[in-house]
Amino acid sequence: MNNTEAYKEIFNSIIEGILVFKHGKVILVNPQCVKLFGYSMEEFVGMSVEDFVPSAKRTHHQHTRSQYMQHPISKQMGVGRDLEAVRKDGSLFPVEISLNPALIGGEEAIIVHVIDISVRKKAEIALKRSEEQLIEYAAELEKRVEERTRELEEVVNDLKQSNIHLEEEIIERIKAENEANKALSKERELNEMKSRFVSMASHEFRTPLSTILSSAALIARYTTSETQENRDKHINRIKANVSELTSILNEFLSLEKIDAGKMHVEKVRVEIGALVTELVSELSTITKEDQHILFTIPSDSCYLVTDPQILRQVLTNLLSNAIKYSDQGSEIHLLVQSDDYGLVFQIKDQGMGIPENDQKYLFGKFFRAHNSHHIQGTGLGLNIVQKYLELLDGKISFESVEGKGSTFTVKFNN
Repeated sequence: MNNTEAYKEIFNSIIEGILVFKHGKVILVNPQCVKLFGYSMEEFVGMSVEDFVPSAKRTHHQHTRSQYMQHPISKQMGVGRDLEAVRKDGSLFPVEISLNPALIGGEEAIIVHVIDISVRKKAEIALKRSEEQLIEYAAELEKRVEERTRELEEVVNDLKQSNIHLEEEIIERIKAENEANKALSKERELNEMKSRFVSMASHEFRTPLSTILSSAALIARYTTSETQENRDKHINRIKANVSELTSILNEFLSLEKIDAGKMHVEKVRVEIGALVTELVSELSTITKEDQHILFTIPSDSCYLVTDPQILRQVLTNLLSNAIKYSDQGSEIHLLVQSDDYGLVFQIKDQGMGIPENDQKYLFGKFFRAHNSHHIQGTGLGLNIVQKYLELLDGKISFESVEGKGSTFTVKFNN
Protein backbone atom coordinates (compact mmCIF):
# COMPACT_ATOMS: atom_id res chain seq x y z
CA MET A 1 0.00 0.00 0.00
CA ASN A 2 1.49 3.38 -1.03
CA ASN A 3 1.20 6.55 1.09
CA THR A 4 -1.74 7.90 -0.93
CA GLU A 5 -3.77 4.75 -0.33
CA ALA A 6 -2.84 4.75 3.34
CA TYR A 7 -3.92 8.38 3.80
CA LYS A 8 -7.19 7.66 2.00
CA GLU A 9 -7.85 4.66 4.26
CA ILE A 10 -7.17 6.74 7.39
CA PHE A 11 -9.39 9.59 6.11
CA ASN A 12 -12.30 7.21 5.44
CA SER A 13 -12.03 5.32 8.75
CA ILE A 14 -11.86 8.28 11.18
CA ILE A 15 -14.96 8.35 13.41
CA GLU A 16 -15.11 12.17 13.41
CA GLY A 17 -16.82 13.93 10.50
CA ILE A 18 -14.27 15.70 8.23
CA LEU A 19 -15.24 18.35 5.67
CA VAL A 20 -12.71 20.12 3.43
CA PHE A 21 -13.66 23.62 2.18
CA LYS A 22 -12.20 25.88 -0.51
CA HIS A 23 -13.57 29.40 -0.84
CA GLY A 24 -16.38 28.43 1.55
CA LYS A 25 -17.51 25.45 -0.56
CA VAL A 26 -17.22 21.72 0.22
CA ILE A 27 -14.74 19.86 -1.98
CA LEU A 28 -14.32 16.66 0.03
CA VAL A 29 -15.95 14.81 2.98
CA ASN A 30 -15.33 11.48 4.74
CA PRO A 31 -18.04 8.76 5.11
CA GLN A 32 -18.76 9.74 8.73
CA CYS A 33 -20.29 13.01 7.46
CA VAL A 34 -23.00 11.01 5.69
CA LYS A 35 -24.05 9.57 9.08
CA LEU A 36 -23.87 12.95 10.81
CA PHE A 37 -25.69 15.15 8.28
CA GLY A 38 -27.76 12.74 6.13
CA TYR A 39 -26.48 13.97 2.76
CA SER A 40 -24.92 11.64 0.19
CA MET A 41 -21.25 12.05 -0.69
CA GLU A 42 -22.26 13.66 -4.01
CA GLU A 43 -24.69 16.11 -2.38
CA PHE A 44 -21.99 17.50 -0.10
CA VAL A 45 -19.77 18.73 -2.95
CA GLY A 46 -20.35 22.45 -3.59
CA MET A 47 -22.41 23.05 -0.44
CA SER A 48 -21.69 26.25 1.49
CA VAL A 49 -20.42 26.44 5.05
CA GLU A 50 -23.63 28.20 6.04
CA ASP A 51 -25.74 25.27 4.79
CA PHE A 52 -24.69 23.46 7.99
CA VAL A 53 -25.37 26.46 10.31
CA PRO A 54 -28.82 27.09 11.90
CA SER A 55 -30.70 29.67 9.80
CA ALA A 56 -30.94 32.18 12.66
CA LYS A 57 -27.14 32.33 12.94
CA ARG A 58 -26.08 32.27 9.27
CA THR A 59 -25.69 36.03 8.78
CA HIS A 60 -23.51 36.32 11.88
CA HIS A 61 -21.56 33.23 10.85
CA GLN A 62 -20.77 34.73 7.42
CA HIS A 63 -19.24 37.77 9.11
CA THR A 64 -17.27 35.57 11.56
CA ARG A 65 -16.03 33.33 8.73
CA SER A 66 -14.90 36.35 6.70
CA GLN A 67 -12.83 37.60 9.64
CA TYR A 68 -11.36 34.13 10.21
CA MET A 69 -10.30 33.72 6.57
CA GLN A 70 -8.22 36.91 6.83
CA HIS A 71 -5.99 35.17 9.39
CA PRO A 72 -6.81 31.43 9.39
CA ILE A 73 -5.37 29.47 12.32
CA SER A 74 -6.02 26.07 13.92
CA LYS A 75 -8.68 26.48 16.60
CA GLN A 76 -11.29 24.47 18.50
CA MET A 77 -14.89 25.67 18.71
CA GLY A 78 -17.73 24.67 21.04
CA VAL A 79 -15.73 24.34 24.30
CA GLY A 80 -17.55 26.29 27.01
CA ARG A 81 -20.48 27.23 24.76
CA ASP A 82 -23.18 25.47 22.77
CA LEU A 83 -22.80 24.96 19.01
CA GLU A 84 -25.38 23.26 16.80
CA ALA A 85 -25.28 21.93 13.25
CA VAL A 86 -28.16 21.32 10.79
CA ARG A 87 -28.88 17.93 9.23
CA LYS A 88 -30.44 17.46 5.79
CA ASP A 89 -33.87 16.93 7.41
CA GLY A 90 -33.56 20.28 9.21
CA SER A 91 -32.99 18.82 12.68
CA LEU A 92 -30.30 20.29 14.92
CA PHE A 93 -27.68 18.43 16.94
CA PRO A 94 -24.94 19.67 19.34
CA VAL A 95 -21.37 19.57 18.03
CA GLU A 96 -17.75 20.36 18.79
CA ILE A 97 -15.77 21.69 15.81
CA SER A 98 -12.08 22.23 15.10
CA LEU A 99 -10.72 24.30 12.19
CA ASN A 100 -7.36 23.62 10.56
CA PRO A 101 -6.00 25.66 7.59
CA ALA A 102 -4.10 23.72 4.91
CA LEU A 103 -2.72 24.03 1.35
CA ILE A 104 -4.38 21.66 -1.12
CA GLY A 105 -3.35 21.85 -4.76
CA GLY A 106 -1.55 25.10 -4.02
CA GLU A 107 -4.72 26.77 -2.76
CA GLU A 108 -5.82 27.65 0.76
CA ALA A 109 -8.31 25.21 2.22
CA ILE A 110 -9.94 24.69 5.62
CA ILE A 111 -10.24 21.20 7.13
CA VAL A 112 -13.17 21.02 9.56
CA HIS A 113 -13.51 18.20 12.14
CA VAL A 114 -17.06 17.68 13.49
CA ILE A 115 -17.98 15.62 16.60
CA ASP A 116 -21.60 14.83 17.55
CA ILE A 117 -21.85 15.37 21.35
CA SER A 118 -25.56 14.54 21.76
CA VAL A 119 -24.91 11.69 24.24
CA ARG A 120 -22.64 13.88 26.37
CA LYS A 121 -25.23 16.68 26.48
CA LYS A 122 -27.94 14.24 27.65
CA ALA A 123 -25.63 12.94 30.38
CA GLU A 124 -24.81 16.51 31.49
CA ILE A 125 -28.53 17.28 31.78
CA ALA A 126 -29.08 14.12 33.87
CA LEU A 127 -26.19 15.07 36.18
CA LYS A 128 -27.53 18.60 36.61
CA ARG A 129 -31.01 17.27 37.50
CA SER A 130 -29.51 14.96 40.14
CA GLU A 131 -27.63 17.86 41.73
CA GLU A 132 -30.78 20.01 41.73
CA GLN A 133 -32.74 17.23 43.46
CA LEU A 134 -30.08 16.99 46.19
CA ILE A 135 -30.23 20.76 46.73
CA GLU A 136 -34.04 20.64 46.97
CA TYR A 137 -33.86 17.78 49.49
CA ALA A 138 -31.33 19.68 51.61
CA ALA A 139 -33.50 22.83 51.57
CA GLU A 140 -36.60 20.85 52.62
CA LEU A 141 -34.67 19.14 55.41
CA GLU A 142 -33.39 22.49 56.68
CA LYS A 143 -36.91 23.91 56.62
CA ARG A 144 -38.21 20.99 58.69
CA VAL A 145 -35.41 21.47 61.24
CA GLU A 146 -36.25 25.17 61.58
CA GLU A 147 -39.95 24.43 62.06
CA ARG A 148 -39.26 21.80 64.72
CA THR A 149 -36.87 24.16 66.49
CA ARG A 150 -39.46 26.95 66.58
CA GLU A 151 -42.07 24.54 67.94
CA LEU A 152 -39.76 23.42 70.71
CA GLU A 153 -38.80 27.01 71.58
CA GLU A 154 -42.50 27.83 71.89
CA VAL A 155 -42.93 24.88 74.26
CA VAL A 156 -40.05 26.16 76.42
CA ASN A 157 -41.53 29.68 76.52
CA ASP A 158 -44.95 28.34 77.50
CA LEU A 159 -43.40 26.34 80.32
CA LYS A 160 -41.54 29.40 81.60
CA GLN A 161 -44.85 31.21 81.94
CA SER A 162 -46.37 28.51 84.11
CA ASN A 163 -47.08 29.03 87.79
CA ILE A 164 -43.72 29.16 89.63
CA HIS A 165 -45.32 29.68 93.04
CA LEU A 166 -46.18 26.04 93.63
CA GLU A 167 -43.31 23.67 94.30
CA GLU A 168 -44.75 20.76 92.34
CA GLU A 169 -45.29 22.92 89.27
CA ILE A 170 -41.73 24.27 89.57
CA ILE A 171 -40.38 20.71 89.59
CA GLU A 172 -42.50 19.81 86.57
CA ARG A 173 -41.40 22.96 84.71
CA ILE A 174 -37.72 22.26 85.33
CA LYS A 175 -38.18 18.69 84.22
CA ALA A 176 -39.98 19.82 81.06
CA GLU A 177 -37.30 22.41 80.30
CA ASN A 178 -34.61 19.76 80.61
CA GLU A 179 -36.49 17.53 78.21
CA ALA A 180 -36.95 20.42 75.80
CA ASN A 181 -33.23 21.25 75.95
CA LYS A 182 -32.44 17.64 75.17
CA ALA A 183 -34.80 17.82 72.23
CA LEU A 184 -33.17 21.05 71.03
CA SER A 185 -29.82 19.35 71.32
CA LYS A 186 -31.18 16.51 69.19
CA GLU A 187 -32.40 19.03 66.62
CA ARG A 188 -28.95 20.68 66.49
CA GLU A 189 -27.45 17.22 66.04
CA LEU A 190 -29.95 16.60 63.21
CA ASN A 191 -28.93 19.89 61.60
CA GLU A 192 -25.26 18.93 61.76
CA MET A 193 -26.11 15.48 60.40
CA LYS A 194 -27.99 17.16 57.55
CA SER A 195 -24.87 19.12 56.59
CA ARG A 196 -22.75 15.97 56.72
CA PHE A 197 -25.35 14.11 54.66
CA VAL A 198 -25.45 16.78 51.94
CA SER A 199 -21.64 16.92 51.76
CA MET A 200 -21.31 13.12 51.66
CA ALA A 201 -24.18 12.56 49.24
CA SER A 202 -22.90 15.27 46.87
CA HIS A 203 -19.49 13.57 46.71
CA GLU A 204 -20.72 9.97 46.63
CA PHE A 205 -23.26 10.69 43.90
CA ARG A 206 -21.00 13.02 41.90
CA THR A 207 -18.17 10.47 41.55
CA PRO A 208 -20.17 7.63 39.92
CA LEU A 209 -22.29 10.09 37.95
CA SER A 210 -19.15 11.72 36.54
CA THR A 211 -17.82 8.29 35.57
CA ILE A 212 -21.14 7.46 33.88
CA LEU A 213 -21.01 10.82 32.06
CA SER A 214 -17.48 10.30 30.72
CA SER A 215 -18.16 6.68 29.71
CA ALA A 216 -21.37 7.65 27.91
CA ALA A 217 -19.50 10.36 25.98
CA LEU A 218 -16.72 7.94 25.02
CA ILE A 219 -19.18 5.24 23.90
CA ALA A 220 -20.49 7.74 21.32
CA ARG A 221 -17.07 7.74 19.69
CA TYR A 222 -16.95 3.97 19.19
CA THR A 223 -19.38 3.32 16.35
CA THR A 224 -17.77 0.43 14.49
CA SER A 225 -17.68 -3.29 15.24
CA GLU A 226 -13.91 -3.10 15.70
CA THR A 227 -14.44 -0.87 18.75
CA GLN A 228 -16.85 -3.26 20.53
CA GLU A 229 -14.24 -4.07 23.20
CA ASN A 230 -13.97 -0.38 24.13
CA ARG A 231 -17.76 -0.04 24.17
CA ASP A 232 -18.08 -3.08 26.45
CA LYS A 233 -15.46 -1.66 28.83
CA HIS A 234 -17.37 1.62 29.26
CA ILE A 235 -20.75 -0.13 29.45
CA ASN A 236 -19.37 -2.25 32.34
CA ARG A 237 -18.12 0.94 34.02
CA ILE A 238 -21.60 2.44 33.75
CA LYS A 239 -23.21 -0.75 35.17
CA ALA A 240 -20.75 -0.83 38.10
CA ASN A 241 -21.38 2.80 39.02
CA VAL A 242 -25.17 2.41 38.72
CA SER A 243 -24.84 -0.57 41.09
CA GLU A 244 -22.81 1.63 43.49
CA LEU A 245 -25.52 4.32 43.40
CA THR A 246 -28.19 1.68 44.06
CA SER A 247 -26.20 0.39 47.04
CA ILE A 248 -25.90 3.92 48.47
CA LEU A 249 -29.65 4.55 48.09
CA ASN A 250 -30.46 1.18 49.70
CA GLU A 251 -28.35 2.13 52.73
CA PHE A 252 -30.28 5.43 53.10
CA LEU A 253 -33.63 3.62 52.78
CA SER A 254 -32.62 0.92 55.29
CA LEU A 255 -31.50 3.54 57.82
CA GLU A 256 -34.73 5.52 57.43
CA LYS A 257 -36.81 2.35 57.83
CA ILE A 258 -34.97 1.31 61.00
CA ASP A 259 -35.11 4.79 62.57
CA ALA A 260 -38.83 5.02 61.81
CA GLY A 261 -39.43 1.69 63.55
CA LYS A 262 -40.83 0.13 60.37
CA MET A 263 -38.38 -2.76 60.14
CA HIS A 264 -40.32 -6.01 60.36
CA VAL A 265 -38.47 -8.90 62.07
CA GLU A 266 -39.63 -12.44 61.36
CA LYS A 267 -37.57 -15.04 63.22
CA VAL A 268 -37.41 -18.64 62.04
CA ARG A 269 -35.08 -21.61 62.61
CA VAL A 270 -32.15 -21.11 60.19
CA GLU A 271 -29.56 -23.71 59.16
CA ILE A 272 -26.37 -21.60 59.36
CA GLY A 273 -24.10 -23.82 57.26
CA ALA A 274 -26.29 -23.50 54.17
CA LEU A 275 -26.74 -19.75 54.64
CA VAL A 276 -22.99 -19.11 55.01
CA THR A 277 -22.04 -21.35 52.07
CA GLU A 278 -24.50 -19.60 49.76
CA LEU A 279 -23.45 -16.12 50.95
CA VAL A 280 -19.73 -16.75 50.46
CA SER A 281 -20.41 -18.08 46.96
CA GLU A 282 -22.28 -14.88 46.05
CA LEU A 283 -19.66 -12.53 47.49
CA SER A 284 -16.81 -14.36 45.76
CA THR A 285 -17.99 -12.72 42.53
CA ILE A 286 -17.02 -9.23 43.82
CA THR A 287 -13.65 -10.06 45.37
CA LYS A 288 -10.53 -8.36 44.07
CA GLU A 289 -7.91 -10.18 42.02
CA ASP A 290 -6.55 -13.22 43.91
CA GLN A 291 -8.63 -12.40 47.00
CA HIS A 292 -10.13 -15.45 48.71
CA ILE A 293 -12.88 -15.87 51.32
CA LEU A 294 -12.07 -18.84 53.53
CA PHE A 295 -14.81 -20.00 55.88
CA THR A 296 -15.05 -22.56 58.66
CA ILE A 297 -18.35 -23.85 60.01
CA PRO A 298 -19.13 -26.56 62.58
CA SER A 299 -19.01 -30.08 61.16
CA ASP A 300 -22.45 -30.80 62.61
CA SER A 301 -25.43 -28.80 61.45
CA CYS A 302 -26.04 -25.76 63.64
CA TYR A 303 -29.18 -23.67 63.81
CA LEU A 304 -30.13 -20.18 64.96
CA VAL A 305 -33.60 -18.75 65.52
CA THR A 306 -33.35 -15.41 63.74
CA ASP A 307 -34.50 -13.39 60.76
CA PRO A 308 -32.48 -14.86 57.85
CA GLN A 309 -32.76 -11.78 55.62
CA ILE A 310 -31.48 -9.39 58.28
CA LEU A 311 -28.70 -11.82 59.28
CA ARG A 312 -27.62 -12.02 55.62
CA GLN A 313 -27.50 -8.22 55.48
CA VAL A 314 -25.26 -8.12 58.57
CA LEU A 315 -22.81 -10.72 57.26
CA THR A 316 -22.87 -9.27 53.73
CA ASN A 317 -21.96 -5.82 55.04
CA LEU A 318 -19.07 -7.09 57.18
CA LEU A 319 -17.66 -9.33 54.42
CA SER A 320 -18.06 -6.58 51.79
CA ASN A 321 -16.11 -4.20 54.03
CA ALA A 322 -13.36 -6.80 54.41
CA ILE A 323 -13.18 -7.11 50.61
CA LYS A 324 -13.27 -3.36 50.04
CA TYR A 325 -10.59 -2.42 52.58
CA SER A 326 -8.19 -5.29 51.84
CA ASP A 327 -5.62 -5.52 49.05
CA GLN A 328 -5.53 -7.90 46.11
CA GLY A 329 -4.18 -11.35 46.91
CA SER A 330 -5.28 -11.19 50.56
CA GLU A 331 -7.32 -13.71 52.54
CA ILE A 332 -10.59 -13.06 54.37
CA HIS A 333 -11.58 -15.54 57.05
CA LEU A 334 -15.13 -16.26 58.22
CA LEU A 335 -15.26 -18.49 61.31
CA VAL A 336 -18.56 -19.80 62.72
CA GLN A 337 -18.49 -21.38 66.20
CA SER A 338 -21.34 -22.96 68.11
CA ASP A 339 -21.40 -23.95 71.78
CA ASP A 340 -23.81 -24.25 74.71
CA TYR A 341 -23.86 -20.47 75.15
CA GLY A 342 -24.79 -19.50 71.60
CA LEU A 343 -23.41 -18.83 68.14
CA VAL A 344 -20.39 -16.66 67.15
CA PHE A 345 -19.48 -15.28 63.72
CA GLN A 346 -15.96 -13.92 63.31
CA ILE A 347 -14.82 -12.03 60.16
CA LYS A 348 -11.08 -11.39 59.95
CA ASP A 349 -9.23 -9.50 57.18
CA GLN A 350 -5.68 -8.44 56.38
CA GLY A 351 -6.67 -4.94 55.30
CA MET A 352 -5.73 -1.39 56.22
CA GLY A 353 -7.11 -1.58 59.77
CA ILE A 354 -8.74 1.24 61.75
CA PRO A 355 -6.70 4.03 63.40
CA GLU A 356 -6.90 3.80 67.18
CA ASN A 357 -8.23 7.37 67.55
CA ASP A 358 -11.11 6.59 65.16
CA GLN A 359 -12.26 3.33 66.73
CA LYS A 360 -14.62 4.84 69.32
CA TYR A 361 -16.61 6.57 66.55
CA LEU A 362 -16.79 3.58 64.19
CA PHE A 363 -20.52 2.82 64.61
CA GLY A 364 -21.66 6.45 64.30
CA LYS A 365 -23.74 7.67 61.37
CA PHE A 366 -21.74 8.92 58.38
CA PHE A 367 -18.43 8.29 60.18
CA ARG A 368 -15.49 7.10 58.11
CA ALA A 369 -11.97 6.40 59.39
CA HIS A 370 -9.31 8.92 58.32
CA ASN A 371 -7.36 6.33 56.33
CA SER A 372 -10.37 5.27 54.22
CA HIS A 373 -11.43 8.51 52.51
CA HIS A 374 -9.87 7.44 49.19
CA ILE A 375 -12.28 4.46 49.08
CA GLN A 376 -15.92 5.10 48.18
CA GLY A 377 -18.45 4.68 50.99
CA THR A 378 -21.23 6.41 52.94
CA GLY A 379 -20.20 5.74 56.55
CA LEU A 380 -23.60 4.16 57.22
CA GLY A 381 -22.86 0.44 56.89
CA LEU A 382 -21.63 -0.36 60.42
CA ASN A 383 -24.28 1.89 61.98
CA ILE A 384 -26.94 -0.13 60.14
CA VAL A 385 -25.27 -3.41 61.18
CA GLN A 386 -25.39 -2.38 64.84
CA LYS A 387 -29.08 -1.43 64.58
CA TYR A 388 -29.87 -4.71 62.78
CA LEU A 389 -28.19 -6.69 65.56
CA GLU A 390 -30.19 -4.81 68.20
CA LEU A 391 -33.34 -6.04 66.41
CA LEU A 392 -31.96 -9.62 66.44
CA ASP A 393 -30.74 -9.46 70.09
CA GLY A 394 -27.15 -9.85 68.88
CA LYS A 395 -23.97 -8.00 69.81
CA ILE A 396 -20.97 -6.85 67.78
CA SER A 397 -17.40 -6.06 68.80
CA PHE A 398 -14.12 -5.64 66.97
CA GLU A 399 -10.35 -5.55 67.27
CA SER A 400 -8.16 -3.70 64.80
CA VAL A 401 -4.58 -2.59 64.27
CA GLU A 402 -3.87 0.03 61.62
CA GLY A 403 -1.98 -1.49 58.71
CA LYS A 404 -2.53 -5.08 59.88
CA GLY A 405 -6.26 -5.71 59.58
CA SER A 406 -9.47 -6.02 61.59
CA THR A 407 -11.56 -8.74 63.24
CA PHE A 408 -15.31 -8.25 63.77
CA THR A 409 -17.17 -10.61 66.12
CA VAL A 410 -20.95 -11.07 66.16
CA LYS A 411 -22.50 -13.03 69.06
CA PHE A 412 -25.95 -14.52 69.58
CA ASN A 413 -26.72 -16.01 72.99
CA ASN A 414 -29.08 -18.99 73.41
